Amino acid sequence: MGKAWTQHEVQGKWQTTRLLAHFLFYLSSRSSFSTMEKRVLFKSTWLPWLLLAPQFCIITVFFFWPAGQALLQSFQLQDPFGLSTEWVGLDNFKALFSDSGYLESFKTTAVFSTLVATIGIGVSLMLAVLADRIIKGALFYRTLLIVPYAVAPAVAGVLWIFMFSPSLGIVSYWLAQSIGFQTDYLLNSNHAMGLIVSAAVWKQVSYNFLFFVAGLQSIPKSLIEAAAIDGAGPWKRFTSIQFPLLSPTTFFLLVINLVYAFFDTFAIIDATTHGGPGRDTSTLVYKVYYDGFKAMDLGGSAAQSVVLMVIVIALTVFQFRYVEKKVNYA
Repeated sequence: MGKAWTQHEVQGKWQTTRLLAHFLFYLSSRSSFSTMEKRVLFKSTWLPWLLLAPQFCIITVFFFWPAGQALLQSFQLQDPFGLSTEWVGLDNFKALFSDSGYLESFKTTAVFSTLVATIGIGVSLMLAVLADRIIKGALFYRTLLIVPYAVAPAVAGVLWIFMFSPSLGIVSYWLAQSIGFQTDYLLNSNHAMGLIVSAAVWKQVSYNFLFFVAGLQSIPKSLIEAAAIDGAGPWKRFTSIQFPLLSPTTFFLLVINLVYAFFDTFAIIDATTHGGPGRDTSTLVYKVYYDGFKAMDLGGSAAQSVVLMVIVIALTVFQFRYVEKKVNYA
């Protein structure tokens, strides 16, 4: 019973941090467009609160209460079964930032999330531009690109393990035959990082693709035709008209992809590298799970969850305070 409870505890803190990221993005996006929305006036003062009551209950039970528990446990030292606790104050945080493995996970997370976000958005945009063209079989092409989004992250990780297998993998075979490059994600940390980035990008491309296609189709064709008449080539039309008008979509996907890389790729890493070789692919979220469930350090795991929440808050505020200023919503 104690071990099962510990797993639930750690997974709950992990999901709480993930929910916080989406909740902050929702609040920020609502504030960005609040000036464009019409306010609804109710004749009764209690009716709005009654309508909001179910949401408040759900948020309290599944968000605020677990977040409060994680914050409280970050100041406590618990035995592996969570049966006894001792108040230790900031000792968990001091031990955390003196741990070289935890500090290394910051670098790993930064590299991994940056690669997933930039490559994922870039590949999706390129595929969306091709899909937006009137070509034969475009409908089949678009439908086929949506398939990866329906695949579970753990399954996606297993699929890419087979493709990167040094002895049987089709990707490894192609790299060896074409450029003489031998892959071994079990021993080489760079190859392992390439494996999890590839799997994570492949899984997220479909999501980005749908938004980019919708954004491209919403651009008036008259603008593109007028630019073509004026002598602008395909690249000039894309950089001067299409991409600037896609900036709101790109900004939205940038935030979503960073949140995805931080939280939703846990299953991919766990199914492929288990944070290895060594701890070279152990991200912040995976370390929360590893220290809390496998190492049975509940207090340290809770402290890591709190640090992760602070990082997500700071990242979201920075993006909406500074990056969004360069986004054109016209």
